[in-house]
Order: sequence, then C-alpha cells, then structure tokens
Amino acid sequence: MKVSVNWIKALNDQYQTAANLIPKDIYELVEKIGAQLGAVDEVIDVGKKYQGIVIAKVVDCQKHPNADKLSVCMLDVGKQKPVQVVCGAPNVAAGQLVAWIPPGVAVPSTYDKEPLVLEAREIRGVVSHGMIASAKELAIGDDHSGILVIDKNANPGDDFARLYRMDDYIIDIENKMFTHRPDLFGHLGIARELAGIQGFSFKSPSWYKEESHTPSSNARNDHKLTVKNEVPKLVRRFSALVIKDVKVGPSPVWLRASLSRVGIKSINNIVDLTNFYMLLTAQPLHAYDYHKVKTGVIGVRLSHKGEELKLLGGKTIKLEENVTVITDGKRPIGLGGVMGGAEAEVDENTKAIILECANFDMNATRKIAMDYGLFTDAATRFTKNQSPRQNLAVIAKAAEDILRIAGGRVCGKLTDDKHFSDKDVSLKLSREFVNIRLGLDLSVAEMKNLLENVEFKIITSGDRLTVTVPFWRTDIEIPEDIVEEIGRLYGYDHLPMVLPQRDLAPSERNRIIDFKSKIRQILSASGASEVLTYSFVHSSLFDKVGQDKNQAYHIRNALSPDLQYYRLSLTPSLLAKIHPNIKAGFGEFAIFEINKGHNQQQKEKDEPDLPKEFEMLSVVCASKDKQTKTSGAPIFQARALLDHLAQKIGIELEYRPIPKEEPYQVARPFDHGRSAQVWDSRGQIPLGMVGEYKQSVVKNLKLPEYCAGFEIGIEQLLQAAPTRADYQPLNRFPGLSQDICLRTDVKINYAALEEFTKKELQEATKKHGYRTELQPIDIFQRPSDKSHKQTTWRLTLWHPERTLTTIEANELLDKIAEEAAKEIKAERV
Repeated sequence: MKVSVNWIKALNDQYQTAANLIPKDIYELVEKIGAQLGAVDEVIDVGKKYQGIVIAKVVDCQKHPNADKLSVCMLDVGKQKPVQVVCGAPNVAAGQLVAWIPPGVAVPSTYDKEPLVLEAREIRGVVSHGMIASAKELAIGDDHSGILVIDKNANPGDDFARLYRMDDYIIDIENKMFTHRPDLFGHLGIARELAGIQGFSFKSPSWYKEESHTPSSNARNDHKLTVKNEVPKLVRRFSALVIKDVKVGPSPVWLRASLSRVGIKSINNIVDLTNFYMLLTAQPLHAYDYHKVKTGVIGVRLSHKGEELKLLGGKTIKLEENVTVITDGKRPIGLGGVMGGAEAEVDENTKAIILECANFDMNATRKIAMDYGLFTDAATRFTKNQSPRQNLAVIAKAAEDILRIAGGRVCGKLTDDKHFSDKDVSLKLSREFVNIRLGLDLSVAEMKNLLENVEFKIITSGDRLTVTVPFWRTDIEIPEDIVEEIGRLYGYDHLPMVLPQRDLAPSERNRIIDFKSKIRQILSASGASEVLTYSFVHSSLFDKVGQDKNQAYHIRNALSPDLQYYRLSLTPSLLAKIHPNIKAGFGEFAIFEINKGHNQQQKEKDEPDLPKEFEMLSVVCASKDKQTKTSGAPIFQARALLDHLAQKIGIELEYRPIPKEEPYQVARPFDHGRSAQVWDSRGQIPLGMVGEYKQSVVKNLKLPEYCAGFEIGIEQLLQAAPTRADYQPLNRFPGLSQDICLRTDVKINYAALEEFTKKELQEATKKHGYRTELQPIDIFQRPSDKSHKQTTWRLTLWHPERTLTTIEANELLDKIAEEAAKEIKAERV
C-alpha cells in the first residue's frame, strides 16, 4: 500500500484533525508506522525529482525565425529577469502559466533512470534557457503532444512541487500487514489510524457517512437503467447511477499529480476520479460508457463455459463456468471485482456514463484473480472484505466530483440493490477483560478515549464498556478484537516487559517424532538415502501405478498443473524418482521417505470434514544391473532391509499372502504374486506391504528389472513396537549355524513353510531352552522339475547356559525334517 504523506496532510488540514499529526521529520512517522501499524518496505522522496522547477508566465511568444514548428518564448520567472526558451509545443501561447525546468535541473521523467540535466543551448540559432515541460516530462501523465498549462492560481517564481503537492513522501507499507484491515487500503483509513496511534482524535469527512444521497437529478430521464443482480450472495450490494452530457478529457493537473505520486497512470477525468476515490476510501468504483452497454441494463451473474471477455488493455479471456461477471443483460462486459471490459470502456467519445459501486465476495474475487492471473488494485481491496455500508457515500462523492470536473447531469435516480444486514455490531466487555489480556492497568476512561479517537462509539457503565463498531470496520466481530484494537492504539511498546512464568520440568517427549527419528537413523546406517518429495502429484501418476485418482483430494488452485492432487501413498512418488537417478549415473541405491498420505474415504473422528493424515514410511531398492543368481529376487533385498528395521525397533514380523480383493490404494503398485502383507508377529496389526511392482508400473515408470520396496504405516509400526526395550545380555557361549533345505510342492507358499519351521523351533525352545534365529537363504526350482521347489534357511542355534554340540543341532534339524515330511510332505535335500 503506497501512502502519500501529502494526502494524509490534506485530510488533516481539511477535516481539522490534530495539527501535528505528521511529524516534521518524516522518519519519526516511519518509525511510528513500523512500530504500531505495519512494516515499511520503502520511503520515496518524490520532491527530489521536482527540485528547481518553477512556475513561469509566457509574456511573449513568437515564431522561431529558422524553424516553422518552433516558438521563441519570453518567460516571467519571478524575481529574475525574463528568460528566453525555445518551445516546440503547438499549444504554447502568451499569457499562459507553465512549468519551467531551468538549466542545471533534471527532467523528472528521467530522474529514476539516467537523469537528463538541462543546460542552456542554441537551437537553430536561438539560445534556449531550459525548457517548458509537458505532462510526460513532469512524470504526471503520458501526454507529450503539448506543454502542461497550469490550471491553478499561482505567481511566476512559485515552486511547482509545492503548488501541486509534489513535495511529497510516499511510504510503501507491506500489504500483508493489512490483510485483515480493509479500511487501511485507503488513505482515509490510514489517516484515521495515524491519528489514533499518536493519541489524536480523527473525524471522517462530512460526506463519508452511511446514509448519503447522490446529487439530485435535474435532467429528463431519457437514459433509463435497470440493475439485475442474479447472485446476491456473491454481490451483496450493487449501486449504479447514470450521468449524461459528460465531457471526457484530460484530468485537472492536481488529480494527475495525485495519482502519479502513488503509481497510478492517468487515463481521463472520469476514470481518474474512480481511481482517486478507490485510493482514498478503499472502495473500488467503475464507469461504463452508457451507449456501449446498449441494452440499458447492467447486471451481475455467473458466467457460462466458453464465454469470452475482452478486458481493459486488450487481453481476451475465455471464461470458465461460475465466474462472477458484469453484463449488459446479455454479454459479459466486466470481470466481477477484478477488471472492467474493453467493450464498455469510457473514452474521448463517451457522452454518458454508468457509474457503478458494488461489493463483491472476497473469496470469489480471490479465486477469479488467481485463476486468471489478474491481481488488480480493485481485486486487492475486494479480497480484504470491504464494507458494503460505505458504497453510497463513495458513489455520491464521486458523482459530485464528476459533475464538477467533467460536467454533465444526473439522469434518473440511483439504483441500489442490497442484500445484507446494516445493523451495527455492538460488543460488551469489562475493564478487567481487557487488562488481563494485555497485562496493563488502563482505566475505562483511557480505553474509551483510545477507541473514540478512531470513531468507535462508546457507552460506559462503571467498569464495563459497550462498543459500537464503525460501519467501515468488517474485521471487528468478537470482544478480543476490541482488546487488540486497544493494545495497538495504546502502543505495543507500553506492554510490560515481563517474561512469562513456566514450569522448569522437562516437557514430555513426542513419541512419534522420536520414533521417526530412530527409523531415519536405522535406514541411513543401512545405506539408504532419505528423499523429500511433493505431497502433491499429477493425475497421470495415479494412472501409471494403478491407483484411483477419484479417491484423492483435487486441489482447485494448484501451484502448478503438475501438482493438482494430494497423493494417496508415498511409493508412487519414490518410484517416479528411480529412472532419473539411474539416468544420472547411480547404478544401485535405496531411497526412503517418511511423510503423509490422504484419501477421501478416511476422515478425522473429531472433525469429520477434515481428511485423516496417514504417517507412512516408504522404501524402494533398485539396481540397473541384473543381480547374480545368489542374490535372489528383488523382494528379498527389500525384505532384508525391513527385517533389519524391525529387529532394531524390537518387533518380529510376519508375512502373509495378499487377499485377492485388496481394498487399500497403497497395494495397487505391488505385484500381488510377488508381494506380501506385513503383520506384526502377534498377528494383530497389519503394518503394510512389501514386494516387487507390477509389470505395468515397471513399464510406465521405466523401472529397472531389479526393483522392490515396502510401504509401512508409522503409527501401526509404533503401536507394534515395545514401549521400552527388553535387556538381553550377550550370549557367553558360542552358537552354531547349519543350513536346512526342504523340497516341497510349488503350491505351498513361502509364508506357510516359514510358519511351520518357526513353530518347530518354538517347541524346541520350550523343551530344551534353545535360542534360535532363522534366516532365508534361497528358493530354487530345477528346470527339470516344475512341480517342486527347494527352500533353504540358515538356522543359528545357541544356549544361554552351555555350549551346544553338533549332535544337538543335527537332532533338531532331523526333527524338523521328520515333521515336515508328515505335515507338508516335504523332503529334506
């Protein structure tokens, strides 16, 4: 928000606010703003570029003796003797007051680039002392066709900058500081706030009141206007007025100068006045050419898909459905709350205008601005929830000035379509309520004075206050908002510098954060690398891995077309990174990620409107080269890493076949014939999936042949983990290892074989007190025997009280082989 100090001074002088509202040292004001109002991005000294430029009177103007298009002018510049200036403007004439740029002074339009400093020079044989400036050279417009003629009473030698208040400072305050303060996007609100934070009383202009009346109509109503508001929930107020017989032309110099100081380009007197009152009050207005509207109807509705709108500036956009648009009853002529259309633009041929002042829904306006990339001054203000109760005051004052500057007559009555409650917001609170929250000891009288300075209405009764909120403040809703208001106006620097009391006892550790940190350490120590991918993915990734994108949350205002959906699980994001890493030269690696997933089927129990977040761990192991036969299938590398993680955490895993109708989206990328469900050994908690990926996934994502991984729920893993680690002393006696290989029917899956073997080992443990560890080594199928397979394990055996013998180990293996032959018809080989 660019704030002109001279605008604030003008409000101060005209409406008799405190005389010393603006400190003499501008940086005292900047410091005050930074402390109590908002962060200051920049302070611009506008007056610097106009130093030395003075008002001059053309006392004589003759044709140049050696050039048809040049004139030789004699200027009265005040106390000096008359000076001679050669001028090429066709509109220069004797008797005019003009802006003279003397030799040694920089042309303002070049000041911020490479300053052009004038000097006395000969032009076609005649010496010219400086120049008579145009609006463009003075940086207050684009008109370079002629000189700027001074339209105020002035004397030769007067300072140009002081005459048009260009001796100004512009304070650029960060917009984000005012996000919840719609009134502070206008100079009137800033002036009121500056008075309040400095302890002065402010009084708004007499015309700025809720019940205002537009200038009376003194013309025949031959320009009828109908307003049609089809979306009252999105447009709470739509006011419009017809003014005919206007003369569109350049704005007065004071108006052009005022707009240029805050970075607004002058268009014409009508458009400039709408911009001026937007910058003054924070309420955008718009003017339409009445005859270009054609139908005599101005309306607002939702757009139809495929409609086109040509915007001011020439850009044409194709509208989507349900976009708020201004229409002439048929075609769109403006983008609601954002920008007007070119087909109803006010130009030099306009004879009658429709002056519109509306209030657009902040959320709908924000969506339109983001969808079409149009972040205009109007959109900036409407997205802050402007008050619809100020519309009449603004349109009435703007109409009054249009009649004064552009002429014309009001045609008919103001049409005011409104759909909101204009009831005042009143809040009750006590002195104790305020002081206990601010840590202060303010009296009721002090609170009353602070709030009345910024035009709140206060009624006190003992230690209680009844606060009536001004009509322009839409941000005040609850008593705590009044507390904030009092604290800011009193000054944050007055708040007590006391540290809050707190218990020195250590805070309780977050178990899940510690658990995730432990997982990271274990996997990193195992050689895996952690990655962090976007939580949002493109819809094509769902198709590539077989997941249903209809189960994912679709983001309507995505940062990028590639990031339109919340992901359902982490594995697809990791798989998308495999091929780029292999292409970059990494031949063999394992990557993992700990993050969140969402789906539309799961909601939070306490807040059913919010999606449930699933903390998940995903790991992918990959190698671009085929592994040797002894390395086994890729699933075993992923499983080995998972088993290692489980062992370090202190749990034992169990692997089960995947049901044919697996309901979870996380299972979709996995090949069910080469994957397994992961459970804790107690069989009570399903943890996730481990295995290889479908051939379609391998093909779509260009995965190497050797690629597998797992995805596990963090909360389920934590639930299965012991709350504390059981201490087990190191074994004092040596263990021994032997391999056992069982030949079985191929129909018996690995999980059943492992379950049987572990059962036999548990019986041996109960009977003899052995400690055992079973590690899978190999699964082999002879080419000549397709109906059988050979599965090999390595059994590690030890006893906590003595050294075991080979005979004991052989007896145990024989017992396992004997039972295997009986129960599963397995043969030891």
